[in-house]
Amino acid sequence: MHYCPTASVSPGSTQNNSKGSALKIIAFGDSLVYGFGDLEGGGWVERLRRSWMAPETAGHVVYNLGVRGDRTPQVVQRLECEFCRRGELRNRLPDLLILSVGLNDSACVSRPHGRNYTDFNKFQAELSYLLDQSKELCPVLYVGMIPVDESKMPFLDCLYYNHEQQYRYKEATRQACKQRQIPYLDLFDLWTQHSLNWQQERLGPDGLHPNVLGYQTIFQQICQWEPIQRLDRGTIESQESRQLLQCSA
Repeated sequence: MHYCPTASVSPGSTQNNSKGSALKIIAFGDSLVYGFGDLEGGGWVERLRRSWMAPETAGHVVYNLGVRGDRTPQVVQRLECEFCRRGELRNRLPDLLILSVGLNDSACVSRPHGRNYTDFNKFQAELSYLLDQSKELCPVLYVGMIPVDESKMPFLDCLYYNHEQQYRYKEATRQACKQRQIPYLDLFDLWTQHSLNWQQERLGPDGLHPNVLGYQTIFQQICQWEPIQRLDRGTIESQESRQLLQCSA
């Protein structure tokens, strides 16, 4: 575990916000968080950040901590120290954490049915630690992965992503979040309800990352998600925020 040199975090604690103040939100994950492929909006996290910059909005502050290629073990390694360095004004800590990782863990290496990039059992253990560690820091939301275009594989000539493994890893994530009362947005399920052509129209040339339309779609789906809509209605006390976010899991 990494310890914060500048702040002390007690289990389950967050910094109190007076009603009407803006929340400090951090988004951790892979290239889907980073926004790779969105030349117009910068990704769904950036779109969310911009949407809260207008004077008439709640004014929440969003920090994008997405790293291309990250898997769950890498997010675990950097979570706590990066969390503690993203407060504002008198060393306040962030109020909400959004996680989105797991796609790269599910990839098969070297061949279509090769070993997973992160062994499934190790993934489950790392994910459990990530979720438990995150909940000790502040309330948590989880945004799931989107389905890839299998016909475009392999990615970088060595990584084979497929829906079967994606489903396996996202279901493990969904169940782990459910057990911990962490709200989970199942983008994989939302996207696969549409036609294959609909999905492909929202993916870039590599078949892995969303294009501009894809990120716009993700942003809209996130904005329609009840936990985010609650944030849009205005800031609430940290303890109340935790209860409201958890009850919508």
